[in-house]
Amino acid sequence: MSSAAAEVVRLLTVHGTTVAVAESLTGGLVSAEITSVPGASKVFRGSVTAYATDLKHRLLGVDAELLARKGAVDAQVAGQMAAGARRFLGADWGIATSGVAGPDPQDGQAVGTVFVAVDGPFTQGSGSARGGKVRHLRLNGDRAEIRMESVRSVLALLLEELAGDQTGNERA
Repeated sequence: MSSAAAEVVRLLTVHGTTVAVAESLTGGLVSAEITSVPGASKVFRGSVTAYATDLKHRLLGVDAELLARKGAVDAQVAGQMAAGARRFLGADWGIATSGVAGPDPQDGQAVGTVFVAVDGPFTQGSGSARGGKVRHLRLNGDRAEIRMESVRSVLALLLEELAGDQTGNERA
């Protein structure tokens, strides 16, 4: 269990909110990291590991034309995955990972190209447009390192948003 995952569970608990996960390249690692934290069952709704491109559309509602035009490794795709997880799994927050861990490029994207996304109940001034935020990463390392850094990065993105929602004593 990472300290980021523990902090995610803590903040979700403090806020009385929940999270759902949509994963591709991480293949369930984000969900495993969150659920390794004692008390995660209070805040974790579930996950969809949509490794195959067609499942991103069928299970998460990602636009089929977008997938056909851009491929699975794209900022908009990651954003729609997060929104789909949130919507279909009935959570307050949705997070997603999509990218290329290697060994070969995919959809014209180089190994190490990753998009992490969060979709949630954003407040005014959060800096997020239309409920979601996506971060583009260029990661180095082998397949395992790219996948683990993707996990760390999506949890960090969610933490930024959760910390932005805090007020007063909750920040202490």
